[in-house]
Amino acid sequence: MATLSFKPSQRFRLPDWHTNAQLLSTNAELKRDASHQIRQEARVLRNETNNQTIWDEHDNRTRLAERVDTVNRWKEMLDKCLTDLDAEIDALTQMKESAEQNLQAKNLPLDVAIECLTLRDSRRDIDVVKDPVEEELHKEVEVIDATKKALQQKISQTFEKLCLLQEVRQQLNSDHRGKMETLDIDRGCLSLNLKSPNISLKINPTRVPNGSSTLQQWDEFSQFNKNRAEAEMKEARELREAIFLTIAEVVMSFHSFLPGPLPVLQTNNELEAQRVATEFAFRKRLREMEKAYSELKWQEKNTLEEIAELQEDIRNLEEDLRRKLLDLKLCHTRLESRTYRPNVELCRDQAQYGLTDEVHQLEATIAALKQKLAQAQDALDALYKHLARLQADIACKANSMLLDTKCMDIRRKLTVPAEKFTPEVDTFTRTTNRTMSPLKRCQLELA
Repeated sequence: MATLSFKPSQRFRLPDWHTNAQLLSTNAELKRDASHQIRQEARVLRNETNNQTIWDEHDNRTRLAERVDTVNRWKEMLDKCLTDLDAEIDALTQMKESAEQNLQAKNLPLDVAIECLTLRDSRRDIDVVKDPVEEELHKEVEVIDATKKALQQKISQTFEKLCLLQEVRQQLNSDHRGKMETLDIDRGCLSLNLKSPNISLKINPTRVPNGSSTLQQWDEFSQFNKNRAEAEMKEARELREAIFLTIAEVVMSFHSFLPGPLPVLQTNNELEAQRVATEFAFRKRLREMEKAYSELKWQEKNTLEEIAELQEDIRNLEEDLRRKLLDLKLCHTRLESRTYRPNVELCRDQAQYGLTDEVHQLEATIAALKQKLAQAQDALDALYKHLARLQADIACKANSMLLDTKCMDIRRKLTVPAEKFTPEVDTFTRTTNRTMSPLKRCQLELA
């Protein structure tokens, strides 16, 4: 009889089979969910990091461009400063050479004066007197010595100033070279991109190099160099003007003891130059006073307009304050009337709370309006006081312009013959004999 054989292996129950299948399905879904979550997070991270990287690179590129512009502006300022400094050095050198030539030119008159004094020492007996000639000769020697000392002092000051200017120029030139190198480096950094062949990882690129300065120190360094150069150039210009005046004084001092009068042409030229300079100063001063007068009149007009507007606002504030007081009286009356409600009707209802809040609001509003009204009145008082000062100053300016106009009219005697001279300004009636501008008429009316 045949028998069924069983394979000797582990046997599972049907529930175990179902459980295993369910477990595999559940784990698969969990793994897929986890994978999906990671993928989504990775996409978000990629988007965020890509955007952050793009914006960081854009921001730093903008910062580099702004830095290049800043350094370039400083370079241009240093260029102009160096150009002005070179021009000032050349001008001061020329003035120094002119002073040296003037100093050299004083040797001959000094030798002549000394020789004359030496020869006059050969006089004998009663002729050895201290006469006016000797006095003039001694005066000539003193004048020449004084002028030579003055010129020598200016030459020494010029030499020292030239040394300082050269020192400043070296400092500016060094700063300018630094700016040029910085521009080359920053422009090279600005031109780099992801496809540039010369980009690579560096060792500790975020380190702070030794000798680094702050942005404030960098700006103060260049500003100090520029200010120092401008100060030195200003002093050099003043020194050049002083040398020019010294040379001019030397020429005039020699004229003072030269025999005979000055040449007529030279004297007339000097007087004409002085007259032109004086009248130019008068015209310049008159223009300044007319400008100041116009400014004061404009300020007076605006102040009067502001006073009118402020007065209107004060009236509006007072009207609002009166209305708010009426509103407050209304609220007080309503609240007081509601206190007479009988028995349980005397409750704190919404109307009671609303009226109370309205009272507090109105009191605060009235207080604010009173404070603003007080401020407006104080401002109005200040405007009136300042208006009085403006009007007083306007009167002073008008009087000053009238006096300067009279001075200019008197100075016409220098160019107009006496028989043709007719005063254009009447001092007593303070009127003019020619057509006046509206401003001058106003000035005379105020005067």
